[in-house]
Amino acid sequence: MTYNKKTIEDIDVAGKRVLVRCDFNVPLKDGVITSDKRIVEALPTIKYLLDKGAKVILCSHMGKPHSIFTEGFGLTKKEKQKVEALPAEEQAAAKAELLEKALGDKKKFTLKPVAVRLNELLGDKVTFAEDIIGPDAKAKVAALEAGKAVLIENVRFDARETKNGADFAKELADYADVYVNDAFGSAHRAHASTAGVAAYLPAVCGYLIQKEISVMGKALADPARPFVAILGGAKVSDKIGVINNLIEKVDTLIIGGGMAYTFFKAQGHDVGTSLCEEDKLDLANEMVAKAKAKGVNFMIPVDNIVATEYDENAEHKLVNSDDIPAGWMGLDIGPKTREIFANAIKGAGTVVWNGPMGVSEWKNFAAGTEAVAAAVAESGAISIIGGGDSAAAVEKLGFADKMTHISTGGGASLEFLEGKDLPGISCLLDK
Repeated sequence: MTYNKKTIEDIDVAGKRVLVRCDFNVPLKDGVITSDKRIVEALPTIKYLLDKGAKVILCSHMGKPHSIFTEGFGLTKKEKQKVEALPAEEQAAAKAELLEKALGDKKKFTLKPVAVRLNELLGDKVTFAEDIIGPDAKAKVAALEAGKAVLIENVRFDARETKNGADFAKELADYADVYVNDAFGSAHRAHASTAGVAAYLPAVCGYLIQKEISVMGKALADPARPFVAILGGAKVSDKIGVINNLIEKVDTLIIGGGMAYTFFKAQGHDVGTSLCEEDKLDLANEMVAKAKAKGVNFMIPVDNIVATEYDENAEHKLVNSDDIPAGWMGLDIGPKTREIFANAIKGAGTVVWNGPMGVSEWKNFAAGTEAVAAAVAESGAISIIGGGDSAAAVEKLGFADKMTHISTGGGASLEFLEGKDLPGISCLLDK
């Protein structure tokens, strides 16, 4: 899937009310932001709009609230039915418990800390609305001055957001004259604030989405060769579409992580207690055959670090891929594999990487992921890291500045690599 979408520079925003969907789903601990990377990445778009004299309405989700409520944090229809099904004497206590949970989620998933950080970065140009389409947000949007912004509360506090409710999308759209989507991490979701609002407003992308679709689109449509794709992670079933799509495009396909053991088993090897999808063995063999028919160099590990159990400090040892003992599980690629994979990456023209080679968050099983990260960083290739655990590993190891592009969306980048249509992007105006 390739996109050629209009951007904020293709539309007049001066004096206009501009609704911007950002990805402010930042990590929080005790109400304090532990990484503001996603906020910083949204700044170029926000600054451009403010500098052009737009009146900016920012929106985003935060986390996955345990209970999705209606605007105003009352009970949902389902919760009301649950309460009403109880004996009369129990209803008041049950209702109070549900409302307490809702208010707890409101505190836990509020965007208020994001507004504070935005003001630190932008110089007090952002006000915060305590609701989404309630009286506080409406009043603050109505009072907005050119060159200023308001951040409305977590859109997922309204049950209609994730259902792409047309009425909710219309209420959001009523705030603005123009819609800008800059939340690539949510672009694969057809939610009210990511896709629904585009039915009511001229819709364009911000700088972040523009960069994502430009860099990844070119890599898939016209890659510098050799084109090497590295796929890791737990399950083959999570990457079937990606593998099938990339086999049509790459010169080398490297498979690591938990899903490698399904390929071992498909080739007749014992995998001990390693992660293995028994119902995907035929599919694994089909993929290998397809790669061979296409002339793709299909690589899987030749040795592995195996452990007695899935535990950070478990007893572990090195074995060949065709010699995994009963009762042991593979948790990382071995040193021979690291060298073979690094040699395949060396001299690549384009590298796309999505998914770790092992349980990279544990020191004893992180060497494979670290070796691949180093090889990609040193390759000199156009390097694209597909978000999620791979991006976290690259940043943790200090290789981020050596990569061409680190995607801001794990799920979205995966679907992009799969060739799927992303509803939050396809809804935007074409150039």
